[in-house]
Amino acid sequence: MHKIYNSKALRSKAEDSIKEDANAVWYSVEELERYINYIKTEGINKGYAVDGIRLYLGRYPDDPKYAEKAGMTTIFLSPTGTKTDMQKSGMLNVSTNLQEEPHYDITDLSVMNYGSMGNPPKMTYPFKK
Repeated sequence: MHKIYNSKALRSKAEDSIKEDANAVWYSVEELERYINYIKTEGINKGYAVDGIRLYLGRYPDDPKYAEKAGMTTIFLSPTGTKTDMQKSGMLNVSTNLQEEPHYDITDLSVMNYGSMGNPPKMTYPFKK
């Protein structure tokens, strides 16, 4: 899959740009743990049952304010879940059947968009020493 992406998607982007785009994004375990803690805590505070994280591919706008990232690929993480109903006991009423429930993006919480990019020279999968 990685080889196909590199050969097709990045080649077509390269035709439009003089810059070479990233083909990988790296997040430390600590960054991911902090983000998961943030979305769980803030989700509860804002009345959401956070049930997952959706990864989106995106592209920065072609705007000078984005400097070297302008027009480049990015991956951002968006928390998903549902609004909760408070029961009389004060406990959160959260469905346990996650396969049947839709996993909506929670736009009241911040997305995570600051990983380290696999800038040229290109990274290949699997990345090894």
